[in-house]
Amino acid sequence: MRLRTGAEMRVTGPADASAAVVCVNGGQGGEVAGTWSATLEWLVRGLGPRFPRLTFGEVKYRVKSWRRLEWCVDDARAAVETLAAPRTLLLGFSMGGAVAIRAAGEPSVETVLGLAPWIPVLHGTLDRSLPGIPGVSPAASRRGFDRAQALGVVGEYTLVRGALHGVALRVRRGRPVPLPRAAVWARLVGDELARFQAGPEGT
Repeated sequence: MRLRTGAEMRVTGPADASAAVVCVNGGQGGEVAGTWSATLEWLVRGLGPRFPRLTFGEVKYRVKSWRRLEWCVDDARAAVETLAAPRTLLLGFSMGGAVAIRAAGEPSVETVLGLAPWIPVLHGTLDRSLPGIPGVSPAASRRGFDRAQALGVVGEYTLVRGALHGVALRVRRGRPVPLPRAAVWARLVGDELARFQAGPEGT
């Protein structure tokens, strides 16, 4: 579906759920058209059936670049508004972690879950910027997480041993293929979604 900003969103799950998971992708320095995230798609395909009471919205930015970060944040906010769930979890991969944090002021947002972002909850120990491969070092993300905690933000920082920057990549015919330790990522994200789905009464 087309969002008010011109970005796109594909939706998995019930249309009238009381809780939604808005998934936002990473980016790059160059200003290029948005794409669907293989990491987020792979996670939603695997976790969606486990959480039939949650609506998942995957956002495809207008432009996926940190030079247009505010556009990406607006795209995320538009997705939250469009799903209009009473409760929302923002799931951000890579640059999407920063997008999720900046969009977290939307009234329905209760939780931000970052996958290898600038402020992570889950991060691969082998994540690095390599030639031709984007990445965010765990040490850099940890410093950002520590700064957030110093401001009173409550959160957890989890390293995924042996994991890279991402959970899946896209191969021929557009199919997302899991990277090493993808099952661990899925388990950890599933644990967070279970807590979110249970709501405050389940914590």
